[in-house]
Amino acid sequence: MSLTVPTAPDTPACAAALEVATAYCTPALLNHSVRSYVWASAYATDRQIEHDAELLYVAALLHDLGLVPEFDSHTVAFEEAGGHVAWVFAAGAGWPVERRQRLSEVIVRHMWDSVDVREDPEGHLLERSTAVDISGRHAEDFTPEFRAQVLDLYPRLGLADEFLACFRDQAARKPDSSPAAAVRGGLAERILTRPHPLEG
Repeated sequence: MSLTVPTAPDTPACAAALEVATAYCTPALLNHSVRSYVWASAYATDRQIEHDAELLYVAALLHDLGLVPEFDSHTVAFEEAGGHVAWVFAAGAGWPVERRQRLSEVIVRHMWDSVDVREDPEGHLLERSTAVDISGRHAEDFTPEFRAQVLDLYPRLGLADEFLACFRDQAARKPDSSPAAAVRGGLAERILTRPHPLEG
């Protein structure tokens, strides 16, 4: 795979999504969000997967807002909370209701085990790219040179420890949530692997 690092689509909604993510996410979580778009966009380019780049970028930048204190929910899973926040964001951006709903769906589905690319290309790309970034699953989709270039631009900044702490907190408060299932399924062992598969 010979790729250049993708940049954000040049739209007002993408610029606003970056502004929101920068305001509410920690530096490590912000870089994770940007890298999630980069992996997704690069993979789509390599595999010629047609997708809505603006929708994918906004979803990637906002997909973990349900983990930050300002938008954390004690009643629904973090990806559902994030989907609701994104719906409100999209309403403010002037997106029609159907597009707001799509944004919410993509964010919710990023925690699914698998999303069918034929039914939801953006959901598939975000599900796959977040798995790459958190646990290193599918890291082999990218050359070591490309991975190094992305991590040089958007370093991990202690993401593993921060993300695991967030998921453990979510699991303790919401035992039926996707983070609880992930923790029970060995998330700590996967994301605390040294070196991280992306860095190998």
